Amino acid sequence: MGHPVESADDAVEDPRRTRVTRLSNLALLRGVLARQDPKKYLFFTRTANGRRAADEFLARLQERTQDRDIPVSLSTYRAQLRAVNRWGRAATADLSPIGRPTLVANGEHDVMVPTANSVDLAERLPNSELVLYPDAGHGGIFQHHAAFTTTALAFLAR
Repeated sequence: MGHPVESADDAVEDPRRTRVTRLSNLALLRGVLARQDPKKYLFFTRTANGRRAADEFLARLQERTQDRDIPVSLSTYRAQLRAVNRWGRAATADLSPIGRPTLVANGEHDVMVPTANSVDLAERLPNSELVLYPDAGHGGIFQHHAAFTTTALAFLAR
């Protein structure tokens, strides 16, 4: 059970990675103007299926009444964006020494961290398995949570 499960956030040096701040701020603004949670715009596609998945995900978040995540403060939000921008300008890491089996999962249409980064990450990890969820963005594992859970549990059981 010691296999890593990775996100696209560890992938190739790409100038598009630094666009996360702009996209996040636009999603936040859209959410405020539409009186909607910004996660709808950041994590999900704008197709009918993506909008439905966003609503279902946000409803699932409300199901837990105890031990809920603390809302992200403005200072934490800014610190996350600064860290992502530093990462976006950093040189690509050599991942070839990582021999452990690694599951890389993302949505096929991630605009926040380009899906191409997931493909690159999987290619640079010598023992990886790539799963891209259709009609899904950055929140692909939230949108396809049942399929992801099945895949992750099977992966971790190997």
